Amino acid sequence: MKYEIVIGLEVHVELATKSKLFCSCSTKFGSEQNENVCPACAGMPGMLPIANKKAIELGIAAGIVTNSEITSLITFDKKNYFYPDLPTGYQLTQLLTPICKNGYVDIEINNNIKRINLKQIHIEEDAGKLIHSHNTALVDYNRTSIPLVEVVSEPDFRSAAEVVAYLEKLRSLFTFAGISDCRMQEGSMRCDVNISVRKFGETKLGVRTEIKNMNSLKAIVNAIEYEAQRHINALEDKTEELTQETRRYDDNSGQTFSMRNKEGLADYRYFPSPDTLPIKINSEWIEAVRMSLPEMAHEKFARISALGIATADAKIITNSKNIADIFDALITRDVPLKDAASWIVTELLSMDTEENKSSDNIEIDTNKFADLILLVNKKVVNRNVAKKVLALIYKENIDPIEYIEQNNLSMISNLEVLDKITTEILIENAKIVEEYKQGNERIGAFLIGKIMAKTAGKADPKIVKEILQNKLNGIEQ
Repeated sequence: MKYEIVIGLEVHVELATKSKLFCSCSTKFGSEQNENVCPACAGMPGMLPIANKKAIELGIAAGIVTNSEITSLITFDKKNYFYPDLPTGYQLTQLLTPICKNGYVDIEINNNIKRINLKQIHIEEDAGKLIHSHNTALVDYNRTSIPLVEVVSEPDFRSAAEVVAYLEKLRSLFTFAGISDCRMQEGSMRCDVNISVRKFGETKLGVRTEIKNMNSLKAIVNAIEYEAQRHINALEDKTEELTQETRRYDDNSGQTFSMRNKEGLADYRYFPSPDTLPIKINSEWIEAVRMSLPEMAHEKFARISALGIATADAKIITNSKNIADIFDALITRDVPLKDAASWIVTELLSMDTEENKSSDNIEIDTNKFADLILLVNKKVVNRNVAKKVLALIYKENIDPIEYIEQNNLSMISNLEVLDKITTEILIENAKIVEEYKQGNERIGAFLIGKIMAKTAGKADPKIVKEILQNKLNGIEQ
């Protein structure tokens, strides 16, 4: 391939504050339309903005976890443009003094570490949301003035795989630090992709296209692949003239479509906001934020790996803050470390896969989960039955202790009972036993399955295996 893709990202991340950036309205997701709106965020005249201290602290935290320089004196600027979802006619953002500069994020790609450099991180307010229905556009201002950080990278990406690795790493850094929940499906993490194509060996950037408001990794990959090929076709076949523009990606067609020519700084008529005071960020404040940060993903990975958890399992657990929190909750209930890891990776996440649900959205009562694992460890119930009970805890929030007792699911470990059942199974499956005599030792698993089925899955598998093996060895002799 004689062309290389050059990509830069602008990632918008909603900050985890309870109130908006410049007023006290709630940031709760899923509220009724226009429920969380006041005269200030609705753009009524005479209402002055007051900066949210928590948002500033989360901006500092974003700088710390991305190895950035924190600006000592920040201000806000007005970015002027007209759109129905922007009631003031401008957006308060940071052009002149972004809160963070010159950071970096290291990603792992093909077992190698690549450094992605960051131009800046700045704090800004979100716009509202347009809802289109029956040739009518309705405006919901709930999101207006919700605090965001925009993480602006240098054009350091050369593939969609690198973009995905970076977004996953950024999501991990921000969720573990409590900066944001980064739920792309809820709009709390969105990505603008700036993409161009040039021949290998060239240093000059090609004509740049910006693909706006991407909110899923799959869509981002598809959009990059389509747009890169469109650029290459234009350069090779002269099928169209590339222009600097903003485009949108359509999931249904798998194509991008032109929205407008790309604006420049002059188009937005930036100027310092006279309504917001400068904010001084001293070293003491930065250090206080640093000390308040919780355990990060790489720190948790190192900790649980050192305790004997397999590397593959440790990576899965620390890939999601939600899953890591479930793991920690289990071990605080004295669930053995390896059991906690095994049940999460093998059982809980397999249900997640079946339901096509993000790991970050798994909700389960960890006390009931711990009770179930401990019941298995105490041989009150076997693992096969416990797996079914886990699904009921997950879906219906049942109490495992009560459910197992009420449904007579306790494990059968009585030697006489299991010996009798095993003998019956051997008689019922005489032909299979003959195969064993002829040297087919694999039929043992089949017979164990028959015994487990006859006990409704409640038999102690270890005892069943021992009894069966002894009987088969006797037959063989």
